[in-house]
Amino acid sequence: MATFHLDLVSPEKLAFSGAVDQVDVPGVEGDFGVLAGHAPVVAAIRPGILTIITSGTKQKIIVLGGLAEVSDKGLTVLADVATSLDELDRDQFADKIADMQAKLSEKEGSELDRAIERLDHFKSIQSQINTTALH
Repeated sequence: MATFHLDLVSPEKLAFSGAVDQVDVPGVEGDFGVLAGHAPVVAAIRPGILTIITSGTKQKIIVLGGLAEVSDKGLTVLADVATSLDELDRDQFADKIADMQAKLSEKEGSELDRAIERLDHFKSIQSQINTTALH
């Protein structure tokens, strides 16, 4: 399988840089996969799990929004936050969800809609983390 270059960057660190076979990205308009030779595109990413596939090995990274750009140089993901599942503190993540849920009553209108959408994304990530397929 042909490979391409991936740079996964967050404000804190360069989370990944190297040749990959495939990357599955959680896009705002739907998840999408990137292979070598993909057409150029820039897409917003939503909170979710980005999957990096290299030589049959899958690496799962939690991203909490950002941008993905596919170009002739490869794929660059600028993530607001990028945390590998190995680094994730699951109790802290669960506490974050509980805190988000508790603060919903303080919001109204479009702010409430955005908060509910973000909470749903976090709950979806938590559900995916807790399935045996990701362990």
